Amino acid sequence: MSSSSETTDPSIGDIISRINSLDASQVEQIVRYQKEKGVKFGEAAVALGLAKHEDVLWALSQQFKYPYQGRTLESVSAELVVATDPFDATAEFFRDVRAQLLGSVFNAKRENKLALAVCSPDVGDGKSFFSANLAVAFSQLAGRTLLIDADMRTPRLHTLFGGDASTAGLSNVLSGRAEVNVRKPIDSLPNLYLLPVGVIPPNPLELIQGQAFEHLIESVLPKFDYVIVDTPAAAHGADARVIAAKCGAALVVGRSGVTQVTPLKTLCDSLKKTCDVFAGVLLNDYRA
Repeated sequence: MSSSSETTDPSIGDIISRINSLDASQVEQIVRYQKEKGVKFGEAAVALGLAKHEDVLWALSQQFKYPYQGRTLESVSAELVVATDPFDATAEFFRDVRAQLLGSVFNAKRENKLALAVCSPDVGDGKSFFSANLAVAFSQLAGRTLLIDADMRTPRLHTLFGGDASTAGLSNVLSGRAEVNVRKPIDSLPNLYLLPVGVIPPNPLELIQGQAFEHLIESVLPKFDYVIVDTPAAAHGADARVIAAKCGAALVVGRSGVTQVTPLKTLCDSLKKTCDVFAGVLLNDYRA
């Protein structure tokens, strides 16, 4: 008869007790309350003031190996709701969009891999908010996700991820002044990579229209499972349409009750003509 040892994952109670440094008497108090009220350990700990709701979410993420920013002290914006509050209804919405895109743009059966350009008719439509959270949602899957900030007009991704606008990035690469150097913006999301915008150039459209951007996309597609590109608003000119054509797929974001029908339709019609896959339109209530 042989014996073998098993590695057992810690329970929710064990994790909550450890991160809050609970002693035996406090744990006993929680267990007693848990039995009296017929609730879970985490709910009992929160009700007794011995843990916070965020601690319970963190414990769940650790037990189910679900990466998110959680209790760490990294400097990221609260707008990154999928990273900071992954069980919120908004985060669930992004997971739903992710599921739809896995069946179209990022379909594993597709012969030619595509990058997804996220476009919008005007500044303030919530495009960067959407791009960032979608990228975080994809990064919580197995595989590597790359988020590229190609908005060389009004970039915001560096503020969402707590970066520096002067950091070398896409513009430096396209102008031949730097090599491609992606970074991991959030340590607790190890599958997420970011190529920031870099210094805002005087000639963004010319840089995008050149062969360098096309070569960049071709070079990153084999290295990453999911590539998402934030683009300038269509109100700035042809940048978004050129980027989308080179990415191969596009999705349009507008603001509910604000975006005008004519510019939205014009942008969609243009993208449908130039992209292999047009993933549709999403209207949101985001306010910049």
